[in-house]
Amino acid sequence: MPLFTNQQITNYYTLYKNIDVTFTKEVINATGLLSKQIYIKCLGDSWPCVLFSSSMVSAKVIANIKSKLFEKIRNANNLVSLRFCFTQSDKTDPLTFFVAAKVTGYNPYNQANQELNFISLNYTQRPPDDLIAILGNLLEANVNSKKRKEERIPITGETLRRLGFKSKDSVIFIQGLPRKAIIRDISFSGAKCIVPGVAKFLLGKEGLLKIETEDNLVLNLYGTFARFEAVVGRQDIAALVLLFDEKRLPLEYKIRINDYLTSGKKNITLEQDGKES
Repeated sequence: MPLFTNQQITNYYTLYKNIDVTFTKEVINATGLLSKQIYIKCLGDSWPCVLFSSSMVSAKVIANIKSKLFEKIRNANNLVSLRFCFTQSDKTDPLTFFVAAKVTGYNPYNQANQELNFISLNYTQRPPDDLIAILGNLLEANVNSKKRKEERIPITGETLRRLGFKSKDSVIFIQGLPRKAIIRDISFSGAKCIVPGVAKFLLGKEGLLKIETEDNLVLNLYGTFARFEAVVGRQDIAALVLLFDEKRLPLEYKIRINDYLTSGKKNITLEQDGKES
């Protein structure tokens, strides 16, 4: 996750504070949430829970209230703390912090098990900047994947490093068959790749571009070949444009593209903050 200035954190909070993020498997992987280390703390005791969703002002967790948890919360006038825990790519120790909250309601998780409940929490103060940055960065990536979908990033050694991609050399699957590909440029909406074959016969066909990251993830980018450009002097290869299927675009990919496109703005703001101080 990139560095964020105070101004960027403030902007995230102003723009996105009321938007709930549901912690699906994809969101958990993208944010680095350590699900088994999330718990509610009340009057000195702690209870494990499942983080179902969170915004910057509230959260919803799943917990067993048949234990002493319910009684403790009642004795504390519904005041609790919610512990968050995330991995950090550049550090060994995880990022942990507490958010003060008030319980505002209970709802059974399902009719078959009345012990498990959704517990609704309202934060009693603005959460730590770390939570605002994690949620804000994710939400901004979703917004910009539509607002800035056509901004293309040429693939060079420098852009590969900043995106965290291993190589411009990749593999693209066309109707299930792999072919070598060289990535020329990418965006939220698609990728241009040098691919062997007669391009006109590939238009309209479905493709899958696989990109490996420096941290050993494989991003699967599904789409359809929308157009091609001839490569001068070569009849056996073409520059094909794969238009991505937005519904299947990995969140991790959106975040990486967004971090690249917004890093200049963040760095400028950071320099300005340094001059002011």
